[in-house]
Amino acid sequence: MRFDALSSGPYRRFWLGSIASVGSTQLYFVGMAWLVFELSDSALDLGLLGAATAVPTILATLVGGLVADRINRRSVLILTTGTSAILLLILAVLDATELVRVWHVLLISALLGLVQGFDFPSRSSIFPALIEPKQMMSAVALNSILWQGSRMIFPAIGGLLIALTDTSLIFVICGIGFITMVMVLFSLEVVQEIPEKADPWHEFKEGVRFVLHQRLFLTLIMLTWISMFFGTSFVQIMPIFADILHSGERGYGLLISATGLGSVTGNLFISHFQQSRRLGLMMLSCAALAPFSLAGFSLVTGTLANAAGAFWLACFFAVLASAFSSVFLVSSMTVLQLKVPDNLRGRVMGIHSITFSMIALGGLASGALATKFSAPVAVVIGAVVVLSSVIWVTIRQGEIINLDGSQL
Repeated sequence: MRFDALSSGPYRRFWLGSIASVGSTQLYFVGMAWLVFELSDSALDLGLLGAATAVPTILATLVGGLVADRINRRSVLILTTGTSAILLLILAVLDATELVRVWHVLLISALLGLVQGFDFPSRSSIFPALIEPKQMMSAVALNSILWQGSRMIFPAIGGLLIALTDTSLIFVICGIGFITMVMVLFSLEVVQEIPEKADPWHEFKEGVRFVLHQRLFLTLIMLTWISMFFGTSFVQIMPIFADILHSGERGYGLLISATGLGSVTGNLFISHFQQSRRLGLMMLSCAALAPFSLAGFSLVTGTLANAAGAFWLACFFAVLASAFSSVFLVSSMTVLQLKVPDNLRGRVMGIHSITFSMIALGGLASGALATKFSAPVAVVIGAVVVLSSVIWVTIRQGEIINLDGSQL
């Protein structure tokens, strides 16, 4: 695979610097979830942690897309990244002094979610200022590999660090990571055409109207949201599965890393088929296979948890589920990036970036279902919803299955 976007100096600095901030994001996700689990031993509290992040993120993202189109995206990222560093260092102090309570973690998580709502649209729409148009597909793939690769590596490191020390060290490292990214952003020059002042409400409605009136955009975004909310959200209650499998902190980190490994595998796979004439069929096939993998994960954790090799079999199904989901996510995001008008890019990709909040928000539903029934049952219910949605799109939305990658 050619990563030709890295031949652009500004994008290369941005991508390498993002390793620090994105890796820190993966680490604090692991640290916060384990800290809440230690403090409360509650699946519902884990779900609330996800909701505390997701709800402010979704609300802020709707405004954040507008901000990304009206204010220099580099300046926005400097502010959001610096604020994240401060919040995580505050949490580190609370944790290290043993003053931390569940509500502290939920509050800081909510504030981080609010910051991310402004960060995501600017981050996902800054690529055109750093690369040539022909490098867009490479940039999208590299961005996805960065996020999913960090999810493969950093959670395992986080689980090991928690086992050897405690969660406060995780938050200190995260704060340093975000500070590193701020320094990289100051080194970049981002030229952006800022539109003339207009009614913000009109501009917001313009972005929403575009998505609602373009069936391709509406269908891909909605199916992505559903897949994340009902499918991928099982990662939000992963400490419960680590407990079921008797694997502790290290096992928790490895289970999260397994989902990252799957995502990277899916990225590498689809990178060779982005020009395929059967791209749409491949996208929907993988979206349909992900729920079956989730069912396998649920079967192992629900009925075979005490069997020899159960932990590694659960990891295997987590890898499969994430790989299939990643193929659909990367392909659909590339299609959207290539087809969205540049003057609407921040607003439209801001709406799409709600995708990542759906994972955390879905954790609330997963946590509630896990509390009422069990964690494995919660995963099965989510898998059924995802599979039903994919079948509906396949039958009713022929434009998706007929997507031709060679024509993009």
